Amino acid sequence: MSKTFQIDETPLRDVDTAPYQKALNGEQLDVLLHGDGPCLVLAGAGSGKTRTVTYRVAYLLERGVAPSEILLLTFTNKAAKEMTDRVTELVGKFPTGLVAGTFHAVGNRFLRSHAAKVGRQPNFTILDQEDGRDLMKLAAKDLFVEGTAKRVPSASVLADAVSFSRNTRRPIQEALDLKYPAWEPFAAQVEDIARVYRDKKRAANAVDFDDLLELWLELLTAHPAVQESLSRQFRYVLVDEYQDTNTLQGLIVDKMVGPRQNLLVVGDDAQSIY
Repeated sequence: MSKTFQIDETPLRDVDTAPYQKALNGEQLDVLLHGDGPCLVLAGAGSGKTRTVTYRVAYLLERGVAPSEILLLTFTNKAAKEMTDRVTELVGKFPTGLVAGTFHAVGNRFLRSHAAKVGRQPNFTILDQEDGRDLMKLAAKDLFVEGTAKRVPSASVLADAVSFSRNTRRPIQEALDLKYPAWEPFAAQVEDIARVYRDKKRAANAVDFDDLLELWLELLTAHPAVQESLSRQFRYVLVDEYQDTNTLQGLIVDKMVGPRQNLLVVGDDAQSIY
C-alpha cells in the first residue's frame, strides 16, 4: 500500500553570491550553487574539496536552512576537526544543532539515543582496538583450548579479518581468502569465534568501532520509524573524503538521505582505500 507524506519546508531565501564568487573558483562555485539533489564531486588532491563542502554548509545556513537539518560526515578525526573549524570560521561560531563528525562519532551519537533498539544500554562502553583484540582472543580461547588440534589465527589476524568482513559486507570466508588466504580453510572456526565475540560484547554492554556503524545501519533498517525520522530531519547530507567510505558506510548514507535526495559527496577516486 502506497503512503503519502507531506513535507513542510521553510522556503530558502535568496543570497548575495558575490562573496562566494570571490572566495571560490568556477568549479567550486558551481558545486556550492547547484548542490541540491544527488551530487557526486570528483576532485584531486589539493583542489579544495573540504573548502567547497564547508562553503556549501555556510551557503545553506545563509539561505535559511536550520543547522539541525544538515548532516556533515567525514572519515577521520583530523578531517572532522578541519571541517568544523572551517565552518566555525566562516559563520563566526559553530552553528548550534549542526551534526558533524566522523561516521563513528555520529553513529555513537544516534545509538546513545536508541540503544535499547539495538540491544544495548545507553551507557554502553566503546572498546578500542586493543580491547577488541583482547576480547577476540578470549572468544577464541573459549572455543578452542590451547594444545587441541584446532588451529586458529592470532587475535590480530582474527580482529582484522572479521572487521574487513563487516565493513565490506563480505562473508568471512571471502574476507579471509582476500586478506589471509592461508587461513581461508579455517573460515568456520573464525565464524564461530566472531559469534562468541559478538555475544561477549552484548553481555558486557560494549561495542567496538565497527559496531558503531553496523548497529547504526541495523537501527535504520530494522526500525523504519527511526529511519524516517532521521532522514526527514536532515534536509542536506554532505560527505567529505567520500573515497574513503566503505560499503557499510555507503549503506548508512543511503538510509540517511531522505525524500529530498539532497546528498552531496566529495572525494578523490584516485586515493580510494577500498
